[in-house]
Amino acid sequence: MTGLDRRPAAATDATLPRGPLAGFAAGSLGMGVWVTVPGLLLLYFLTDVLAVEPWLAGLALLLPKIADVLLHPWVGHRADVEQARRGERRRLLLLGCALPVAFAALFAVPGGLAGAPAAVWVAVAFVAGNLLFAAYQVPYLATPADLCIGYDERTRLMAFRMVVLTLGILASGLLAPLLTGGDAATRGGYQRMGVVLAVAMLAAMLVGVAGIARLRGAAPNTTAPGHGGWRALRTALRDRQFRPLVAAYLAMSTATHLVLAGVPYYAEYELRAPGLTTVLVAAFVAPALLVTPAWLVLARRVGKQRALLGAQGAFAAGSLVLAVGRPAGLPVLVGAVAVLGVAFAGMQLLPFSMLPDVIRAASDTTGAGTYTGVWTATEATGAALGPYAYALCLAVGGFVASTAGASPTQPDAALAAVRYGFGLLPAAAMLAALLLQRRYTLDAAARAVT
Repeated sequence: MTGLDRRPAAATDATLPRGPLAGFAAGSLGMGVWVTVPGLLLLYFLTDVLAVEPWLAGLALLLPKIADVLLHPWVGHRADVEQARRGERRRLLLLGCALPVAFAALFAVPGGLAGAPAAVWVAVAFVAGNLLFAAYQVPYLATPADLCIGYDERTRLMAFRMVVLTLGILASGLLAPLLTGGDAATRGGYQRMGVVLAVAMLAAMLVGVAGIARLRGAAPNTTAPGHGGWRALRTALRDRQFRPLVAAYLAMSTATHLVLAGVPYYAEYELRAPGLTTVLVAAFVAPALLVTPAWLVLARRVGKQRALLGAQGAFAAGSLVLAVGRPAGLPVLVGAVAVLGVAFAGMQLLPFSMLPDVIRAASDTTGAGTYTGVWTATEATGAALGPYAYALCLAVGGFVASTAGASPTQPDAALAAVRYGFGLLPAAAMLAALLLQRRYTLDAAARAVT
């Protein structure tokens, strides 16, 4: 008998009220800023403002994420300990609310630093921010598995989160380049942007903490809390449903963060219009506000697994169009980015609602924090691998780094790297995600319970 079979029938009956749902989802506004702005601007900030060579800039973003592979599962263990001892994970959430300080520091590089010293500053701030992000995100994402709700209600909960997360991604993705000064961005502009968005992050994350408390009151868990530790970690890593899901999500995260990192370069060097950065970001993110309800309906009709496979295929197809570049015409390219955005909405909603399905199907002795710790470590790894892969592509092409205001002539190979790295690399990563995802077989059983 599976863990899903052992759950009480009431676990599938609770319908969450909209007020607490909205409060919970508000926390994603702050997280949306963190996952978007560094992914969108940090590589460009290093290479074109701080004069850091592409290969070193890529390392400055990759190495902090390597630490996350160990830190996030440990945070997951601590979250399970808190749940077992106190019946909640509130203290970790509040610690994570210090994330905005690290975010502001990330772009507040002292004026005398450039090149390698500037890369070190960014890397150190990135490590601190990633740890604080884990402190908030791990217990936050454990919430759906902590509640007595069923298969479809988990999707509904994550749909609320997805809409608000999209608002955070869209608002920060559009505002961040403008706050830096746009085409005339300076160090001071990046610093101003960091402070303004940090204040908004803090407010949203505190509302999220209150929302989680209200959800726990609306649908309290009737099962004993699981326990973490290395034994629980081994259990999660051996889970035959969790492994293909998390492996596919690593490929998905890598592809989406690669696209975000490549947007400023594609706009400036391929489309020859830096101002199109905000247009491409809007085309990538805005569709999620419209199509998330459609993904929710589709998941209810055909299942989350089949819907996710469709999203992955659409993302790969759209990426191949972007590899064509300017000859395809601007309307076609913007349309291709919009296709990526539609697929991105599904890839944010569906895997995150499948994760609690896996957790609830697992042994009751394994805590939700352990699973979400591994999950967020995977997401962080993809967030680093994407920009790093694009940075390596630029380096192979001989891309010339510069300081703010300088416009060096790029060799033809570098311009080709900008285009193909933005189109072919994410397509390959998404194809790998699709093949890995096909090995996930829990969906039918999870749907049958409800």
